[in-house]
Amino acid sequence: MTTTTPPPGAAPSAAPATGRAAPARRHSYLAALRTPRGLTGLALVALIVLGGLLAPLLTGHDPTEQSGLGLAAPGAAGHPLGTDDLGRDLLARVLYGIRTDLGVIALAVPLGALLGCLCALPAAAHPVADTAVQRIFDLILAFPGLILALAVTAVLGPGRLPVVLVIALAEIPVFGRQLRGGILVQRAREYVVAARVGGTSAPRALVRHVLPNAADPLVVQLALSLTVAVFLEGAMSFLGVGVRPPEPTLGSVLSQSMPYLSDAPQYAAGPLLAVTALVLGLSLLADALNREIRR
Repeated sequence: MTTTTPPPGAAPSAAPATGRAAPARRHSYLAALRTPRGLTGLALVALIVLGGLLAPLLTGHDPTEQSGLGLAAPGAAGHPLGTDDLGRDLLARVLYGIRTDLGVIALAVPLGALLGCLCALPAAAHPVADTAVQRIFDLILAFPGLILALAVTAVLGPGRLPVVLVIALAEIPVFGRQLRGGILVQRAREYVVAARVGGTSAPRALVRHVLPNAADPLVVQLALSLTVAVFLEGAMSFLGVGVRPPEPTLGSVLSQSMPYLSDAPQYAAGPLLAVTALVLGLSLLADALNREIRR
C-alpha cells in the first residue's frame, strides 16, 4: 500500500478520511488533585466532611440537650469547646451543624446544576427557545441571593426545603449559561465540523463530542457553587430564615454567639473555623481544577 506524503508547507487535513473527528484533549482531574493546591483543598474538605459524617462518634453529647452549664469554658465538664448560653455542647452543635449544612448543599447545588443544564440544551439548539430561557435566567438573576431567600421563605416559611429551593434556583442560570456557552463554542470547533462532514448526526455529535468538552468548566463551577451555597445557607440561618431550630447549622450557631462575643469568644470560634476550612478547601479545589482545564 502506497502512502502519500504531503508536500512541504501543506496544511494537515482537518479529519481522517474515515470521517472520524480528532477528539479534543481530555483533562486529568486526578492530576489536578495531586497538585499542592488540590491536595490541600481535598484534605480540608475531607476533614470537614468526615467531621460531619462521624459526628455521633466524635462527640457523646446531643446537640439539642440543655444543661445548667451556660457559656462554660472549653474543656469544662467534658465539653471540649465549652457550651452555649443554654448549656448545649458546642462541639456537638458544630459537628451536627456541618452535617446539616452538607446535606443541604449536597442536594441543592446538584439540583440547580441539573435544572440549569436541562435548560441549556434547548437554548443552544433553537433561537426561540434560547430567547425564552435567557429571559427566565434574567428574571432569576434580577433577585440577589438574600432577596430571593426572603421571597421564598415569605411564601413557604423557614425550613430545610426553602433553603434547598433558594440555592437551587440561584444556581440554575449559572450552570445554564455556562453549559450553553460551552456548547456554542465547541459546536463551532474544527473537530465537530469534521465529524458532521464525515456523516455523524447532530445528536450523536452533541453527545459524543460537544458535551464531554463543554462539561469541563462545569466541574470547576460545581466547586465554586458549593462555596457560594455554604455562604448562602449560612446567611439564611444567620438571619433566622434557614433550617428551623433547634436543629443546628453553622450559621445559626454563629448567629446565637453574637451577643456573647466579648464574654465567650470561643462560642463563635467553632463555626467560624469550620466555615473557613470548608470554603478554603472548595476554593483550592476549584483553582486546581481550573488550572488543569486551562493547560
